[in-house]
Amino acid sequence: MRHIYRCPLRWADMDAYGHVNNVVFLRYLEEARIDFLFRPDKDFQQGSVVARHEIDYKRQLVHRHTPVDIELWVTRIRAASFTLTYEVKDPDQMYVKASTVIVPFDFATQRPRRITSEEREFLEEYMDDAKDEKAVAA
Repeated sequence: MRHIYRCPLRWADMDAYGHVNNVVFLRYLEEARIDFLFRPDKDFQQGSVVARHEIDYKRQLVHRHTPVDIELWVTRIRAASFTLTYEVKDPDQMYVKASTVIVPFDFATQRPRRITSEEREFLEEYMDDAKDEKAVAA
């Protein structure tokens, strides 16, 4: 299963050429990740930190008033990390493919922690059968 986030585009996201600035895509991924992980019913309240991002820019996204879709799914779950993979796209255009390695983190002790059984169960719901080579290698 995939999580879909409808990401609004903002005027401040544009570069001088009217395209969404490449750096802004990191914020879009963050918004999708927060929408996925921090929900009233399923939530990583103990905290997490990003260990790695990898982004492949496929096409420029021109600013517009309609949102862009970000599909997010889990491609790897380990004992103390998991990998999310994203596609930023419209039905007929792919703008970005990306992956993020996330480490659960205990902010009280300032140390990484293992994924809980409840978190693993939640993440497994979003495992995608189609393996993304870059996300699996990360």
